[in-house]
Amino acid sequence: MSKPQYDAPKNLKKTSRRLLKLLMQQKSRFSLIIISAFLFSITMAIAPLFLGWGLDNVIALISQKNWQINDLIQALKLPLIFLVMSWLFISGFSLLQEFTMASVSETLTLALRKEITAKFNRLPIRFFDQYQTGDVLSRTILDLDKVSEVLQVGLMQLIVAILSIISGIIVMLYLSPLLTLAIIGILLVSVFATKYLSQKNLIYFTDNQVTLGNVTSRAEELYSANLLIKSYNQKETVTTEMEALSEAQFKAFRKAQFLSYAINPFIRFINQIGFVLSAVFGGFMILNGQLSIGLIQAYLQYVNQISEPITQASYITNTLQSALASLERIFEILDYPEEIEIDSPQVVPEKIDGHVVFENLSFGYTPKKLLMENINITVKPQQKVAIVGPTGAGKTTLINLLMRFYPLNQGTIYLDGQDMTSYQAADIRKRFGMVLQDTWLFEGTIAENIGYGNPQATPKDIIQAARAAQCDHFIRTLPDGYDTKIGGETDLSQGQQQLLTIARAILANPTILILDEATSSVDTRTELMIQQAMNELTKNRTSFVIAHRLSTIKNADLILVMKDGTIIEQGSHDELLAQPSFYANLYQSQFQGSDTGVLG
Repeated sequence: MSKPQYDAPKNLKKTSRRLLKLLMQQKSRFSLIIISAFLFSITMAIAPLFLGWGLDNVIALISQKNWQINDLIQALKLPLIFLVMSWLFISGFSLLQEFTMASVSETLTLALRKEITAKFNRLPIRFFDQYQTGDVLSRTILDLDKVSEVLQVGLMQLIVAILSIISGIIVMLYLSPLLTLAIIGILLVSVFATKYLSQKNLIYFTDNQVTLGNVTSRAEELYSANLLIKSYNQKETVTTEMEALSEAQFKAFRKAQFLSYAINPFIRFINQIGFVLSAVFGGFMILNGQLSIGLIQAYLQYVNQISEPITQASYITNTLQSALASLERIFEILDYPEEIEIDSPQVVPEKIDGHVVFENLSFGYTPKKLLMENINITVKPQQKVAIVGPTGAGKTTLINLLMRFYPLNQGTIYLDGQDMTSYQAADIRKRFGMVLQDTWLFEGTIAENIGYGNPQATPKDIIQAARAAQCDHFIRTLPDGYDTKIGGETDLSQGQQQLLTIARAILANPTILILDEATSSVDTRTELMIQQAMNELTKNRTSFVIAHRLSTIKNADLILVMKDGTIIEQGSHDELLAQPSFYANLYQSQFQGSDTGVLG
């Protein structure tokens, strides 16, 4: 098990400054929160004095021999009026600051969501190679939710706690400086104890999250591999493993919960020492005539009034630290370098012939380690180019470079004689269509999925594309035909899904087509249907076909044979077989007279 990473930002100051900058985008609202919190704290500091005033009036009245109920009413009238007004103000300020903070938090979160969404459209493919999907989803959903929640609750509580502590201590120093210094000393012990225990608790809760993650991920694996586990008779082994993981999670959870529930009583015990000392010394001060009973009563309220925020502030500091760590992970996405575009891109011509030239092309994910060097290819308009080779030869990398998913280390790719980097990447990609091995269908109707690449398509256009892709027949057998709803967990077969993606590409009407292993995971009959659809799709278009099944590329105009990032051979199927070539060896060893062999 890897060592758990505790939830703390790597650069606290930088992230805090960026958060403050974001909050200042709503300067008027945030200022209203600060003012409201300030008035709330001042009113909270004054309220006990009104109660002490009333108590002193009652004691003074009772010490008189002849007093009546009207005298009592008069003695309490003004203190009670001011006390009620102060609590009304406290409630009003509390409501105002909480409502405004919720608005600030949600507005900030919405702005971040929009910024991240826009950022994803500008990020290079390198980003998605570097970060796992689960990590990106965790940052954009869970981390953002945590930031929103902590801002709404934690930040507001911290602001109020700090102001309440300051205002309370000021009044306490005014009433009794010496006693207040002693109380502050005790409360500082409480602060350090809370901070220490909170950090311990954070470690335990992080351990708990790690063990819970281990249980969850392993349970998911075992559920998915249930058939394999039974086939290899590993039931007892996985049961023992899950019991060990569950036991570790139980112990981590118990430790975290115990400390979590133990902190409050322990801290309150320390705080109550200060309260008791205040009461004892306050009694002596009353006997010596230094303070009245009412003011000592007010003083005791102040002890509670500042001790609770001090304890809260220690807790809140940890939650804010956790939120800043989440915010830092979000900023890491927002700060990721975007695709580099030239300042004044040329306009992509309306008509493109599809003449593609790779000239002296070199590429590597790092400059020191090149995957391919000195690649030279010339593809004529409307040619069908097949790319073959063993796994890891660089077939998909070559296509990714054509699509400008990665910048070249050296060389140029020309389209109709024009350097492709002179166009904006998004504009040139509109002229490409892709059909991949991994089909992607979103939740929606079949018609919506086919029309994804051409929003202006009419129902008639969608049906024509489906017919050309050999999928109109099976669509009409579905319960709602073209209006049948599908999604990620669709009941359609792999071949049917592939035909829908081909229909989508036909409807998009691209100039250049890329077919990446589109038939590698289907049966022979379905392959024939897909091959017919692909023949229709590649008609009168320049196309690049990455294929494992050589039966799909025998009629290609040009076959590029790749190995270790280099094109070692090129020519037609017959030309390559007529000579002692690497392609011929593959053909002979894998087909052995059959047209259904798989390459790479």
